[in-house]
Amino acid sequence: MAEKDHALLPSEPNVICLAGGVGGAKLADGLAQILPPEQLTIIVNTGDDFKHLGLTVCPDLDTVMYTVGGVANTQTGWGREGESWITIGEIERLGGPAWFGLGDLDLATHLLRSSLLAEGRNLTVVTQHLCRQYGIETAVLPMSNQPAPTHIITAEGSLPFQEWFVKERWQPVVRSVQFPENVIASAQVTRALETADIVLIAPSNPFVSIDPILNVYPIREMLMDLPRAVVAVSPIVGGKALKGPAAKMMAEMDMPVTATAVAGYYGQLIDGFVIDNQDEAQAADMDCFTLVTDTIMGSREDRVRLARETLDLAVRIAAAGENG
Repeated sequence: MAEKDHALLPSEPNVICLAGGVGGAKLADGLAQILPPEQLTIIVNTGDDFKHLGLTVCPDLDTVMYTVGGVANTQTGWGREGESWITIGEIERLGGPAWFGLGDLDLATHLLRSSLLAEGRNLTVVTQHLCRQYGIETAVLPMSNQPAPTHIITAEGSLPFQEWFVKERWQPVVRSVQFPENVIASAQVTRALETADIVLIAPSNPFVSIDPILNVYPIREMLMDLPRAVVAVSPIVGGKALKGPAAKMMAEMDMPVTATAVAGYYGQLIDGFVIDNQDEAQAADMDCFTLVTDTIMGSREDRVRLARETLDLAVRIAAAGENG
């Protein structure tokens, strides 16, 4: 575990959640329901952002925004509730690329975002504008205002993330994940980290949702030094990923598909780890504070419960550091 500054933890701690994907959005939503907006900042992966049909598409930002804003598709976890698909259907009829499905409501987000960016506003400012329209008071921040595209190195060569994830349905065998160099966090992100008491890492894919955030300078370095406690939630439950390619990637990169392996991957970055009841036997193998609970967020009540339990663990860790 990293050495922390054990100054007295405030009664209303500043909390940061690192999030990407559906699992990240769900935990972020749970935290947003239990914490006042001024105490929570959600820092979101933008490594899967890309240009499509001339538009800037930010899938993880939008999943978090739609989920916290209460308009996400409850069946898929991503996209908008009540979506229609007229435009993308017509694009396909006209011979355009339809492999990345953009619903009509979702398309409005991308059109407005792209227009505001073209006017010279940065991604943080544009995201703040969009969040206001959905009634979101909690700060939702892209990890950087710079493009930071993730590439997947496969057995057949390098693929941009969305081509591997959506177009190829994450089937090409993964050898490694590649991130751009010299990407710098926004001023808003660094200010939030400077005042963070607790950082929670959502049950997102460690390799393509969390690592892109940690790769942005100086986020990893600040997490090692500043927060009183860093706690991660395992995305692996009973040897499987609840959603997405995390388990497949672990197997292909010669990692055991276990919660223990995820904790080991985060290593000295984390002070605590949350695992599912199905993996209780692995708790003895953890080198950090561990909470065993139900990590499956099937309802909003589940999100709130897991958010509260994860936050409580982080507070206890911080208090133990102060007393130790």
